[in-house]
Amino acid sequence: MSEHVVTQVASAVVTQAAPTATVLAGFAFSMSLIVAIGAQNAFVLRQGLRKEYVLPIVIVCAGTDALLITAGIAGVGAIILAAPWVLVVVRWIGVAFLVIYGVLAARRAIRPGELDPASGSGPAGLWPTIAACLAFTWLNPHVYLDTVVLMGTVGNGYGDNRWWFALGAAFASAVWFTALGFGARALRPIFRSPVAWRLLDVLIALMMFAIAITLAVEAITAH
Repeated sequence: MSEHVVTQVASAVVTQAAPTATVLAGFAFSMSLIVAIGAQNAFVLRQGLRKEYVLPIVIVCAGTDALLITAGIAGVGAIILAAPWVLVVVRWIGVAFLVIYGVLAARRAIRPGELDPASGSGPAGLWPTIAACLAFTWLNPHVYLDTVVLMGTVGNGYGDNRWWFALGAAFASAVWFTALGFGARALRPIFRSPVAWRLLDVLIALMMFAIAITLAVEAITAH
C-alpha cells in the first residue's frame, strides 16, 4: 500500500515538473534565437532611446513572435518548406526595405539629431512606426526559418508538452523586447550628444546594408 502511494506521489511530481522544465527549455531556446544583433532589435533599441511609442512597439514585436511560434508548433513550418518560392519573394522585398531604411539611417548620420524633440524632426506617427516594425519582422525570411520552422520542429519534439514549450518561447520574446525597449532609456545620457546619434545611425545603416546584401546573396544562390 505504501509503495503504491509513493508511486502515485512520484508520478505526480514528474507530471508537475515536466511542464515547468519544458517552459524553461522553450524560454532558453527562444532567447538563444532572439538575443542577437539584427534589424528588428536595432529598431526597437532606437525607439527606446527616443522614447517613441515604446509600449506599442514592444507589444507588436512580442505579439508577432507569439503568433509565429504558435504557427510553428501548429505545423505551419511544413507549408513554408513546401513552398520555398514564398521565402524568395519575401527575401527580395526585405532587401528593398532594408536598403531604403539603411539610406534613411545614413541620412540621419549626416544630419544628426538630439533627444530633445525641439531640436530635431518630430517623431513619426504611431501607425507608420508600427508599419516599419512589422516590416522588420515579416520581411525577414530568417524569422520564418528560425521561429516557425526551427522552433516548431524543436517544440513538437516535446510531444504533449509542446504548447508549454511555446509558452516559454513566447514569454522569452516578451521579456526580451520589454527589456530592450524600456531598458534603452538607461543609455539616454550618452545619446544627448549628436555625435552618439551619428555613430548609432552609421552602425544601423551598415547593419541594414549588410543584412540586405546577405539576403540578396541567399536569394541568388538559392536557385
